[in-house]
Amino acid sequence: PLLQAGVLAESIRSMRQSTTRGTIHLNTNGSRPEVVDRLCRAGLDSIRVSLNSCRPEFYGAYFRPRGYEFQDVIRSIHTVKAHGGFASINYFVLPGFTDEEGEWTALRRFIQETRVDLIQMRNLNIDPEWVLREIGVPPGGKAMGIRGLMERIRNQFPDLRIGYYNPCLDPKAL
Repeated sequence: PLLQAGVLAESIRSMRQSTTRGTIHLNTNGSRPEVVDRLCRAGLDSIRVSLNSCRPEFYGAYFRPRGYEFQDVIRSIHTVKAHGGFASINYFVLPGFTDEEGEWTALRRFIQETRVDLIQMRNLNIDPEWVLREIGVPPGGKAMGIRGLMERIRNQFPDLRIGYYNPCLDPKAL
């Protein structure tokens, strides 16, 4: 969607000219922080960025970004937050990888750095042996279990929401 910056900005502006109610949300890869800035200035309220990992090397091996890097994703989240917006991640879960200590360390740093508002955990639904081999995950990481991961998130980040849907941010629209 971010490659259609002009169309999106005009659409958002048009919606906001018609009403101030509701939440304008965008699912995105977060590849173009400068476009996220433009869209926020037009009236965008919320973004959700998909991640398989908070470690740049595994993110890159899975998504194979062209023309952007993991740091751009972080900058896009910073941008929406700087505009007072809502940021969530669509976090692809693969037991044995997502709940491994190294990934937890990276996720914790990511949450601290970006101050995301919501994590939406989604089953990756892929052959685990294939994806682990393809993205180059070395064997032998110590996993804590998905429940253990969620418990750590809740304990260390009590204000961070774990959910499944993009929330309506406008109480008048409910």
